[in-house]
Amino acid sequence: MGLNETPSANRIHIGFFGKRNAGKSSVVNAVTAQDLAVVSPIKGTTTDPVYKAMELLPLGPVMIMDTPGIDDQGELGELRIKKSYQVLNKTDIAVLVVDGSIGIEAEERSLIQLFEEKQVPYIIVFNKSDLQETFAEVPDYALLVSAKTGYHIQELKEKIASLVKIQDTKFQIVGDILNPSDFVVLVVPIDKSAPKGRLILPQQQTIRDILEADATAIVVKEFELKETLENLGKRPKIVITDSQVFAKANGDTPNDIFLTSFSILMARYKGVLKTAVKGAKIIDSLVEGDKILIAEGCTHHRQCDDIGTVKLPRWIKNYTQKQFDFHFTSGGEYPDQLSEYKLVVHCGGCMLNDREMKYRQKCSEDLQVPFTNYGILIAYMQGILKRSVAMFPEILAEIEE
Repeated sequence: MGLNETPSANRIHIGFFGKRNAGKSSVVNAVTAQDLAVVSPIKGTTTDPVYKAMELLPLGPVMIMDTPGIDDQGELGELRIKKSYQVLNKTDIAVLVVDGSIGIEAEERSLIQLFEEKQVPYIIVFNKSDLQETFAEVPDYALLVSAKTGYHIQELKEKIASLVKIQDTKFQIVGDILNPSDFVVLVVPIDKSAPKGRLILPQQQTIRDILEADATAIVVKEFELKETLENLGKRPKIVITDSQVFAKANGDTPNDIFLTSFSILMARYKGVLKTAVKGAKIIDSLVEGDKILIAEGCTHHRQCDDIGTVKLPRWIKNYTQKQFDFHFTSGGEYPDQLSEYKLVVHCGGCMLNDREMKYRQKCSEDLQVPFTNYGILIAYMQGILKRSVAMFPEILAEIEE
């Protein structure tokens, strides 16, 4: 992914839901003017969620998500329905496609109730308007469309656009605490799990944010930091480090320079920093054999010393001198029930949109399961959490309570 491309997590996520053969995939294809989804008269053609990042006028960058039917049957059908509901957790705008010849039935009513409970803006679309002259029980807020003829498809796109809340661009990863001409030093070890020739996404996004704030970004490897700071000629405002080399960066950065990590900045950007700082302290009260969930928002090839599955468990064991029962999830996988866990340690969530990240945090909150993230927990275990959030007074107050 280049610096000019919009990451999937920053796109408006539009989910298309409905029963089998309501025409969800046909409506998706009509809205996008592409054959994104396989269309067939056979019920249940869509067996897995289909994702497509694209530009959709008048919206701009979006993520289109087509889902399996919510009335699927059998053991496999239940799994498909579960996947559809998982998609809902990351949906910014829901489009409920109803077969106009049948109308709204029990499954759709349950889904509408879920939209409202989760506060997901939604549109009800009565498809197949070309097949009949009259529709019974069409609510005023619904829209008649025909994926086949294109009837009201443009109106549907405009209605979707009208539901998009204008994002508050004032809140940024780090740009909102920088002044023009500030220097920021980024400590970036070469991550073996990143594709060759690329930086990982939080690093890309942070560099872009610094440049947009008219500040200067200086990127160094961990063993270059001390010499760079000595020879820079100007005191940087912040040093931002990869969490895996937090201890070295802390040792090499003078105390009068702010120090934080990409992971901590991502927690703030996603709105979970306060919760994650509180959650880190729980590591001191865990007992032998407690279950800990380590959750990663993306999927990648696991390296022999992978941070989530290898390094974090090792660091936690070394810090606590206790053995725990570690469980791991990645990508779209996330447990429906968290009650068996004593702590959830999440990645920075750069590949998850705000809605899904906050959903995962709320799952923990509802069950009173402490929630933290990689960088915050690492900083806490290394005794430098207070320093790493010093630039955020409201968060610092949480630690000093």
